[in-house]
Amino acid sequence: MSKDKIYVAKLGKTVGLQGDLKIFIDSDFPNQFKKGATYTTNKNLLLKVKSFNSSRQTIKFEEFEDIELAKKLTNQLLFTTQENTKQNCQLEANEHFWFDIIDCEIIEEDKKLGKVVEIHRYPITDYLEIQTDEILVKEGFVKSFLIPYTPEVYILKVDTKNKVIETKLAFDILENS
Repeated sequence: MSKDKIYVAKLGKTVGLQGDLKIFIDSDFPNQFKKGATYTTNKNLLLKVKSFNSSRQTIKFEEFEDIELAKKLTNQLLFTTQENTKQNCQLEANEHFWFDIIDCEIIEEDKKLGKVVEIHRYPITDYLEIQTDEILVKEGFVKSFLIPYTPEVYILKVDTKNKVIETKLAFDILENS
């Protein structure tokens, strides 16, 4: 899969005789599964949504409108693109797409602490995995550390356009890691 591909859901077993499939959504934007939206599977099939039932968590795709055809899609993963995500998913104020956060530099009081390499989801909050700046590693700091993504505590400003996140108290986390 290319870096542009974003995993959003897994298809389950068929439901009924008309080609509906159970869908297990792994996205904060279930409204993106609207009629006409397209997805790629892990088997490189291009699928176009014919219908989506959010209350039943079922989906049907064009050209897979009977049970036998739909069964071929069971257990496949659905991927979208960054471009489609930006078109189909509306962000609220101070929300950002994960792919825009990755590779942002972490800056605290004009000091570069490192770069975001991954985002981890835990029940209470998300954590940014930071690859510590080489200069700090040479000074004896750990190679990576986690910052809780809690704007009211650790995150001052996120500038995805310039790929910079300004923090507070993140250096304390690094020192104690």
